[in-house]
Parts: sequence; C-alpha cells; structure tokens
Amino acid sequence: MREKRFSKYQILSNGVMILWTILIILPFLLLFMSSVTDENTLVAYGYSYVPKKFSIAAYSYIIQSGGKILKAYGVSIMVTLIGTLLNVGLSAMMAYPLSVRNLPGRKILNFFVFFTMLFNGGIVPSYLLWSSLGVKDTIFAQLLPNFLVSAWNVMMIRTYFTTSIPEALYEAAEIDGASQFQIFRKIVLPLGKPILVTMGTFAGLTYWNDWTNGLYYITRNKDMYNVQNLLNTMVSNIQYLASSSNSNVTSAAASIPSTAIQMAIAFVAILPIMLIFPFFQKYYTKGLTLGGVKG
Repeated sequence: MREKRFSKYQILSNGVMILWTILIILPFLLLFMSSVTDENTLVAYGYSYVPKKFSIAAYSYIIQSGGKILKAYGVSIMVTLIGTLLNVGLSAMMAYPLSVRNLPGRKILNFFVFFTMLFNGGIVPSYLLWSSLGVKDTIFAQLLPNFLVSAWNVMMIRTYFTTSIPEALYEAAEIDGASQFQIFRKIVLPLGKPILVTMGTFAGLTYWNDWTNGLYYITRNKDMYNVQNLLNTMVSNIQYLASSSNSNVTSAAASIPSTAIQMAIAFVAILPIMLIFPFFQKYYTKGLTLGGVKG
C-alpha cells in the first residue's frame, strides 16, 4: 500500500515538475524563434513558436559588430568572475564573525547589517561617492559600486553557518589550537560550499545582468562597456534611427530588422548564463555537513 501511494505521489510530483519546466523553457524558446524570424513576418503575424519565414538577419547585424561584442563579453566575463569572488569572499568573511555566538556586540553588528537591507543612501550620494574616488570610465566602475558586498548575502551565509555547521566542530578545532582564521579556512569554507556557491550564483547573475553601473559611470570610455551596456546602446541606436525625421536615415533604418534584433540581443545576453547555470545546480541541495560530527 505504501509503495502504491508513493508511486502515485511520485508520478504527480514528476508531472508537476515537468509542466513547470516546460513553462520555464517556453519563453526562452519563443525568444529564440522570434530572433530568427523575418522582420516583416514578425510585424504582420506577431511572435510564433513556428515562424512562417526564417531569417538570420538579426544575428548578421550583431556579427557585424563582432569586435565590440567580443570586447564587451570580455569585460562582462572579467567583471563577473572578479566581482563574484570578491562578493562571496567578503560576504563570507563578514558572515563568519556574525555567526560566532560568543562574539562581543554580535547583536548590534547583526542589526547594523540588517538595517542596511532596509535603508540606503540612495543613488545620488552613491554616485557622488564613487565619482569622487575616481572610478569613472575605468573597469572599477563596473566592479565596485553597489554590488561588492551584499547585506542579503551576508545574512544568508551567516544563517547557514549558524544552523548547518555543528558547534562541536568549532569547539574541537579550538581545543586543537586552531586560530579563528584556520577555523574559517579549513572548516567553515569547505562545509559552507553549498551556500557560498548559491550566493555566488546570485552575485554572478547580478554582475552579468547589470547595466546601471555602465550607465552612471561609463560616459567617455566605451571600451569599458559590458554586454548589457553595449546591447542596450545598439537597441537605442536602432530606435533612434527608426524615429528620425531624416528621410535618408529613416529609409536606412527600414532595412534593419529592429524587432528581431532586440530578440537576438536578449538571447545573446542570457545564453552564457543558461549554459553555465546547470553545472552549479548540484550545490544548491547538497548537504556537505552530513556526517560532520562522528561519535
């Protein structure tokens, strides 16, 4: 009887997850199919999963800017990798002391971090601060403002350290003469890998999808544009050409598949994340602390 109930429950669960997966995949599929659809067909018939007429004109337009695209990808990859490592490393180093139960002033420090999740200085003070530090039109403009340390990440990592790593491990390490740095490096970081990878994924997505830093702090050096900034600029240029009152410009813009290009740009921007994300999924539910305390 139990096996039969479990089988029915498992079938229902699998069915729900399959349906949910399909609903997640369908928008991405529609996005891609729209990007390879002829512009006139898109205007006449709208978006469709089965285009009436295929065209790769949108991707040809993007390839024509291949040098800029590759350079922007390089900036995005470098900023995402360095920014994610810094974000996770600094957040973990801040979260570990907050998870130590006998830390003097622990409650006050936790409240201070939590308070920054509710209130911040706003865009103007942040802009004035970072501009005064000389990050404008440099790679640091894409890296440092807004995302270097996340209070949300700190609180999530701190909670994981507090609830998922046995206190007995800390006590045993202290008895063996380990310093706090050694405990952090040899115990906390290995056992905290699931939450660190999870928070790192969120931080990486934030860095990859960010376009506001480039908008605020990159004004002259366009070589510092990331993928999002460059693709947004391409979309803006296309829209400007389409709305121009100059007849020559308007006729030139008419030959550009603007709608399909926007779909292609969106697909190009999310493609790397879609390819990388599955490799980190195993860490989300994997409990590395299982069996950490023996005997």
